[in-house]
Parts: sequence; C-alpha cells; structure tokens
Amino acid sequence: MAGTVLMVPTWRLRDFHDDDLDRAIQLWDQDRQADDSPPVFPISEVMAATRTGVVVVAVVGDDLVGMAVAQAQGERAWITGVSLERRWRNRGIGSSLIGELERRLREHGIRRISALLPPGATGTVALENSGYPARPGLIFYEKVEHLGASDAGLLAELGGRVLPRGLWTDLAGMEREKETIERRIVLPLAKPVLADRYGVVQPKAVILFGPPGTGKTSFAKAVASRLEWPFVELFPSRLASSGAGGLATSLRDTFADLADLEAVVLFIDEVEEIAGVRSGLAVDPGHGVTNELLKLIPGFRDHDDRLLICATNSVRSLDPAFLRPGRFDYVLPVGPPDPAARAAIWRRYLGPAAGGVELERLVAASEMFTPADIEFAARKGAQAAFERDVVHGRGAPAGTEDYLAAVADTRPTLTEQALTEFREDIARYVRM
Repeated sequence: MAGTVLMVPTWRLRDFHDDDLDRAIQLWDQDRQADDSPPVFPISEVMAATRTGVVVVAVVGDDLVGMAVAQAQGERAWITGVSLERRWRNRGIGSSLIGELERRLREHGIRRISALLPPGATGTVALENSGYPARPGLIFYEKVEHLGASDAGLLAELGGRVLPRGLWTDLAGMEREKETIERRIVLPLAKPVLADRYGVVQPKAVILFGPPGTGKTSFAKAVASRLEWPFVELFPSRLASSGAGGLATSLRDTFADLADLEAVVLFIDEVEEIAGVRSGLAVDPGHGVTNELLKLIPGFRDHDDRLLICATNSVRSLDPAFLRPGRFDYVLPVGPPDPAARAAIWRRYLGPAAGGVELERLVAASEMFTPADIEFAARKGAQAAFERDVVHGRGAPAGTEDYLAAVADTRPTLTEQALTEFREDIARYVRM
C-alpha cells in the first residue's frame, strides 16, 4: 500500500542482568554449533566472566540478541566471547557492542584490548570493523590439565589417580596390539581436531579380551597415561559391598559421580562379573546388574573426554546385548606375546643383565608365558643370584642358567585349550 512505512525493531545496549544467563547460554550454544572451529574460551569461562569481568548486551524489546564479554588482567583485557542472534547479524550490533565494551574497559584503566577467536567465528567481522588488526604468524599453544581442584577430592573418593607419564612408552613388546590400540583408541582422542576434520568418531567405550596376564590392565593404564586423563578402576567385588542398595545401586551412584569429572578413563576388569550372559529367569541375581550397566553406558558416552575400557578373560561369557554395536566402538584382542615380543619383555625385566644372558634360549623356553609370567621368572632368577651371594659369598650376577631354572620352576598361565578358545573368540567377536 502506498505510503506504508515498515517499522524495523530497534536495539539498544545495556548492562548484563542475572536473569539474562539462560538466554546468554542459548546464544553461545547457537554460535558454537554454527562455527566451524571450537571456541578458544569455553562457555564456563565466559559465563564466569559475566560476574567478574565487563559485559555488554544488546536487546530488542525484552529479548537479548547479542553479548560481548571481556576479562581484565592488569592493563590488558581479553575479549572472551561475542555472541549474536542470527537474525540480527550484519546490522552493526557487533561493532556497537565492541565499542561500548572498549569504553567501559578504558574507564578501568585498560590500555590494550585483545581477542582470540577461530577464523570466521562470531565477532571477527565486528572486531575488524572496529579497527582490530589481525596478528598473522602467531601460533596458539594450549595445554589442558584434566584434573581441577574440585576434581581431586572426588577422584580420591573414587579410588582413582593420575598415572605417571611414560607408561605407554614403557610397554615392551606386544607391538601388534599396541599399534591397533594406538590407531583406534589413542590417536582419535589425543588429536580430536584432526579426527573431526576427517570425520573420525572418537571412541567412547572399548572391550579388551584375551587370556589372563596378557597385559589388558597395563594397556588401559598406558592409554590413560598417554592421554593424561585420570584413571579410575571399578572393582565389581568392592561395589557389591559398598552400599546398602546392592551392586546395581552402587554402580549407578559411581557413574553419577564420574560425570562430575572433567575427563576420565574408566577401567572395569573381569567385566563378565557384572555383564555375564543373563539366564532370562526373574530370580537371576545378575539380571538387574547387567541391565543397569547396559543403561549406564549410553549416558557415559554422551560426555566428552570419557573412555570406558572393559577387560575380560572370557569374551564369550559376556551377555550378547553387552557386545552389541552402539555400546562399544571396538572389541580388541590382547593375545600372548610372540617371540619378538617375548624378547622385548625379557629385555625390559632383565635390565642391565640382558647383555650377559643368552636371550634366544630364554625366549624359546618361555613360549607359553604371558608378560606377567616373564616378569615373575626374571625376578625369580635375580633373587636366586642374590641369595647365592648372601649365603655363599659368590658375587656373580644372575646368568642364563639362573633364568632358565626360574622358567622351569614357573607354571605358565597359557594352555593349549586357552589359546584355542582365544583364536575362536578372535574369529567370532573382534570388531576393529
């Protein structure tokens, strides 16, 4: 109609109010989903700055449509967040927010204002229009400690700990298993940005299976050490006696506590104790526990920086629903060491004595040994030489015969039947 004037709603700037918090979080989540790169400052830091920093918001009527947040440090301030409602972009709101933020920061004596944003993120255009030149050639370095002060007490209550660095490097032998676990589990979690670029989904839960003593626990600890994430091991036998509500309740409470940790590698050994094949009978005491664990795993998977590693000596005894795709990303075998692996394991536990023994004879004699068996035999051989020196005053170090005698006196963990079942399980259950 001629003469009709379309009224465009106007926006205004004001202070941040406490009841703006929910809407501010919505704007931040909206921008995070739209931007290609994750923000430098997480939402927790940005929201904390609304109380301790300088904040300006833009509103249309009563609706919050934009926000800029800065945190002052001495004479410098960092712009930690700029968010804009999609419908109100490219209308000058971002530049106005930045301008008002600058004015308020100058009143606080700030002389240098900086911003650190991924390329193309919300706010980059507003900063450029406000006279902020980009600094090319800079490299952003960041290291995140996954255990904050509030996490330390909870981790101690759960019986967890931060393992020493280097456990991954210390894994001797088992190169086939190590390479598989490195590629499938460690690298996607250690390099999340690169994994996301190639569409690689980060693993959240895996099963390691194999004969006893082959190193499943050592691999789980080494993964936690490599990622520098806290390590928590759940013992089904302890859970059963830890609460009045029974094992299922204890399991549920423990998983609820784990959700409060920023990052964690959760390890359950001998998981068949709480995830064994259900009989289908209503009186089956393990039925409720298995059901509870099956319900808890999807919730555990929803959190970032979480990895569940379950280990079992008998994968065939696990409930079929437990092994179904969607709960566990990979089902990986950890088998007995081959000759090359046994040689590496012997060298590790012999230490300096390795140069004075016939290693190939020890490798051949320990064919049915697991890494744990080799460690025991190496210690036993060294103990024999030590006792000989104490009793007879003969100072010769342990030699080949000492270690061969220790091997002969050690009952191997592996049996032909166990190896046959392991090969059958590989053909039936492996998912990698």
